[in-house]
Amino acid sequence: MKSTKIEREKAVVAKMIELYCRKNLKVAEPTEEYRELLDYAHRRLDNCKFGEAKPACKRCPIHCYKPTMREKIRAVMRWAGPRMLIYDPIAAIRHLLNR
Repeated sequence: MKSTKIEREKAVVAKMIELYCRKNLKVAEPTEEYRELLDYAHRRLDNCKFGEAKPACKRCPIHCYKPTMREKIRAVMRWAGPRMLIYDPIAAIRHLLNR
């Protein structure tokens, strides 16, 4: 079964948060703060008005993240994004191609 764009984005966000927590914060599992960020990101993706036609969040005309959550996810993506090429190159390349 083919996964949807939203499902793939959810998986990539989850991998980035997990990688950020494990390698940058040096914790085995995401802390409560980052589990909340992941839940928030998943809710935003579930409720995206563009659905499967959604653009990359940074190019979206509607910024649906609260400013504090937006800064947190930016920090995670800024750190984890380049490292995804090492830890999950297929997901990283797919994510880059679908932006």
